[in-house]
Amino acid sequence: MSSGTGRRRDEGKRSSSGTADAMTLARSSSPRLSPDVRCNTSLLIDYCQDDGVHRYIIIDVGKTFREQVLRWFTHHKIPQIILTHEHTDAIFGLDDVRIVQSFIPFSPPNDIDPTPIYATKFTMDSIDIKFPYLMNKMWKEGQEVMPIAQLDWKVIESDPDKTFMASGLEFVPLPVLHGEDYVSLGFLFGQKSRVAYISDASRFPGSTENFISKSGGQLDLLIIDTNSLHKSLDAVKRIGPKQALLIGMTHDYDHHKLNVLLAEWSMREGIPVQLAYDGLRVFIDL
Repeated sequence: MSSGTGRRRDEGKRSSSGTADAMTLARSSSPRLSPDVRCNTSLLIDYCQDDGVHRYIIIDVGKTFREQVLRWFTHHKIPQIILTHEHTDAIFGLDDVRIVQSFIPFSPPNDIDPTPIYATKFTMDSIDIKFPYLMNKMWKEGQEVMPIAQLDWKVIESDPDKTFMASGLEFVPLPVLHGEDYVSLGFLFGQKSRVAYISDASRFPGSTENFISKSGGQLDLLIIDTNSLHKSLDAVKRIGPKQALLIGMTHDYDHHKLNVLLAEWSMREGIPVQLAYDGLRVFIDL
């Protein structure tokens, strides 16, 4: 699996000298060398079954999706997309999905196999306002052919009991709170190894945390947002995965310095926890 791990922050805003140092390092380093260069949070899953065929799923396509494709995804097609919510850091790259679709020059867009995309009805309604042309599946006769992304919209529910399949892999929706009254989704997936991916979350409803902890034994990998570092580490302690990766860092976080502190926390608590970074690959048997 590969991940983009950060949220963009305006480079003109520096809340501390540490932030300025991290930004300076990020700007002066190659994106492939500096873990402090961060795009919007996303996860690319490379799922290979016994038939040896690689199937790809990406969770979220935010404002920096095009940059992520050019930097990290040049060797992958993205046949399935899952959206956690409808904020800009999760959906504003939808228009650029066309760059990973196999367009034939001068062919009608309807000749392109549409990319399945999974989202809640609430998210779809919001996208219909922001990108109405992406919700229109068919072209009218005589209409000018435009090279836009072809998407096959599929509704999912914010309910762990209502699972769905994407590229042959089963996903369990995990509702989490993103603020006090806004529900975003995380996802639980994997049969041989269990992975929970939770981005853009300020806190867990008790029902979601219980579901993660009690379904299928100990979690093999927890990938969790750092909206609040202390709250995230508290959640890691409560859930007790075999290992955890923190995502969603702003540029306030210096990757190497914080990982030193997290290594100390990991030794103390007995759960390996580290910051993820853009381009990170995690090999796990799903």
